[in-house]
Amino acid sequence: MRKFAVKSFGCQMNVYDAERMAEALAAEGMGTADEADADVIVLNTCHIREKAAEKLYSEVGRIAARSREQGGRKPVIAVTGCVAQAEGDEILRRAGAVDLVVGPQAYHRLPALLKRQAAGETGIVDLDMPAESKFGKLPPRARRAPSVFLTVQEGCDKFCAFCVVPYTRGAESSRPLRAILAEAEALVEGGAREITLLGQNVNAWRDPEDAACDFGALMRAVAAMPGVERLRYTTSHPRDVTETMIRAHAEIPELMPYLHLPVQSGSDRVLAAMNRKHDRAFYYDLVARFRAARPDLAITSDFIVGFPGETEEDFAATLGIVEDIGYAQAFSFKYSPRIGTPAAEREDQLDEDVKSERLARLQAAISASALAFNRQSVGRQCDILIERRGRHPGQWIGKSPWLQSVVVEQESLSPGDLVRVDLVRAGPNSLEGRIVTAESGKHGKA
Repeated sequence: MRKFAVKSFGCQMNVYDAERMAEALAAEGMGTADEADADVIVLNTCHIREKAAEKLYSEVGRIAARSREQGGRKPVIAVTGCVAQAEGDEILRRAGAVDLVVGPQAYHRLPALLKRQAAGETGIVDLDMPAESKFGKLPPRARRAPSVFLTVQEGCDKFCAFCVVPYTRGAESSRPLRAILAEAEALVEGGAREITLLGQNVNAWRDPEDAACDFGALMRAVAAMPGVERLRYTTSHPRDVTETMIRAHAEIPELMPYLHLPVQSGSDRVLAAMNRKHDRAFYYDLVARFRAARPDLAITSDFIVGFPGETEEDFAATLGIVEDIGYAQAFSFKYSPRIGTPAAEREDQLDEDVKSERLARLQAAISASALAFNRQSVGRQCDILIERRGRHPGQWIGKSPWLQSVVVEQESLSPGDLVRVDLVRAGPNSLEGRIVTAESGKHGKA
């Protein structure tokens, strides 16, 4: 029996895609293995981060070198994901150890492509973006975990000046409500208690079979399913926020008080150059409306520093928005050019040392904001969903409603337990909880 390993890089969508590829390979009778023992290694790539392609080639070189050093047969290497879509045949040209290149809309064909490779075919590249959905071609979900991802929407029509997603993932496309509910039901039957709805612009979702059914209606439908205890979603775009989506935070008990709403910059001038299609005032108004609906909402964001032409005044506006909003956490990155995007062609690129210095200042501000949010949580009582063991004997780590990691001590817990705790101590990255009560079983909603 051939064995495989999947190594995934980047965003949560890639985590989901990696799970689905693993399920597709397992359905064909292949077994899982550690990378060192695998006959097939799938490298599921992300093109968002800096130097993504170079990191891929480094990883391929490492795998090939290890095989040579151990005197064994080189595993089949399949490159999937957004770098595969962006680089295509160039990957085969630059990395002779790679056997297959498969785009993110074609990975349902991976088992068949591996059979072609095993039969002697070389130079296999599949970057097709078929009209039919890949999801209907994949096997039923087999994931057994208390917290799971469920992709409901893919692609992007926003064409931000810095981003390759519209080119690597294609146009915005929504899965039908009936298909999403069927997958959610399978996930709950497999042990899931918390479902996170995923999409490049998740709130752009519309039921392709019923135009009146928007993202707010989708959340209500999933939350109403027996066994769904908690609901989350990511990533939302400010321009796709609707009133039904905002009301959902006030009206759906299962929807956790957490919102990831990327802004990228606090400067109107930079936002316009980025083609974000919103300004600072529009973003502030959205935050106020969400907080009116759910006052205890934790808000997180994404930031890019050093966008071409960004001045110190522009950057100061970004620091200002961090202070004004009071983010529970945020992801921040230095701008790096992506070939084929409008921003990469600009002549007013910033020096790396300027970008690095600004990123350090931004991350310090974000860390201070996150610590303040965690400290404000001390004294609260909440339920945490236990996910994994901690570093020390008897420790467990669970997630609060605000997506904070909470460490508790009680040996008798297990993944999937919902435990009521008092939040008693806060650090920059986690909190300490003291158990008040633990539930007696896992039987769906009370």
